[in-house]
Amino acid sequence: MPENKSFGAVLSDPFRPFFLLAGIQAAIVILLWLVMLTGHLGELSNLDMLSWHVHEMLFGYLAAVLAGFLFTAIPNWTGRLPLRGWPLGCLVLLWLCGRFIWFLPVQGWLAVTVDVSFLIAVAALAWREVLAGKNWRNAPICLLVTLLAASNLLFHLGPIRFRPNVPGSRRQR
Repeated sequence: MPENKSFGAVLSDPFRPFFLLAGIQAAIVILLWLVMLTGHLGELSNLDMLSWHVHEMLFGYLAAVLAGFLFTAIPNWTGRLPLRGWPLGCLVLLWLCGRFIWFLPVQGWLAVTVDVSFLIAVAALAWREVLAGKNWRNAPICLLVTLLAASNLLFHLGPIRFRPNVPGSRRQR
């Protein structure tokens, strides 16, 4: 496929921004985790440090890698054009907002909505492309992405943060 120069190199293919940001985010999360463990940084938002770390690895890092892979592979599966340019940029921005929301003095449903929106958008776009391309054999992958989005919402609704004997949990007994 010819590359559209108006989008810039980073937004010309879906794997580029997501794989790049996943690598950067993984390094930053490891450093923040170490700073948190040494006691130099308190808890972020409404998540204790263990829950924040687990969340960022699953729903930050893994979600970015998954989005980069999916939106690069789906055009090969369906024969449809890849996500590029400003739609890809908006999705990347949504992912970034979900990563930075924890550092802002925002609590409750706004933070959860921003964070959960990325995987919901990824699932919706994946379903749209697979269904429009009539590529039924890859529908189970869309289902798994939908389940990952639902698990992100369930993560925020609480049970993992209220386990009594988890190190780093503010609910320890």
